[in-house]
Amino acid sequence: MTTLLIAGATGLVGRMVLARALDDPRIARVIAPSRSALPPHPKLTNPIVDYDALPPDAGWFRCDAVICALGTTCAKAGSDAAFIRVDHDYPLAVAKAAQAQGARSFALVSAIGADAGSRLLYNRTKGAVEASIAALEYCSYTIVRPGLIGGKRDEFRAAERVSEAILRVFGPVLPRGWRISPAQNIASALIEAAVAGTPGRHVISADRLA
Repeated sequence: MTTLLIAGATGLVGRMVLARALDDPRIARVIAPSRSALPPHPKLTNPIVDYDALPPDAGWFRCDAVICALGTTCAKAGSDAAFIRVDHDYPLAVAKAAQAQGARSFALVSAIGADAGSRLLYNRTKGAVEASIAALEYCSYTIVRPGLIGGKRDEFRAAERVSEAILRVFGPVLPRGWRISPAQNIASALIEAAVAGTPGRHVISADRLA
């Protein structure tokens, strides 16, 4: 039975990960730090946190596996520095704190095109966080790289809505890696990777999520 920590449990993918984890009999306890309270559940521990001031020695970081679905957009973050803080610094802080308290498995939501050498801030930051967490040498490390994530978000993202509409029309004739990555498929891949804890570094690409 696994104790699973979910970082980013209030986002589109994170909400689905949380729901599936709470229903999964293999997972005895779910720890989901968040800025505001989540609906209570017998399996859920929900510490209220400020990600800018995470307490690295907090007892609730003690877990077997971590799923990190933290992320934002450059537009929503408001600046390049703020985007990097959310998509790189926060996941890395969680990874370090959980590993220090015994976590052996880490599954990260990244993105198609992640490349630390990219000229694009988004792709460069995703590649950088992949590499930063890899350097921690978790026993099991899985990177999930979806394409455009399909699902209903709390906030309106005009560009994503337009792109999703186009991909839904042309998806059947596109290569699988270019199609929409449904949030529920991403959540399932993350849960299986975290719970299995297969040793080594693994990458789940967008074509496996379509």
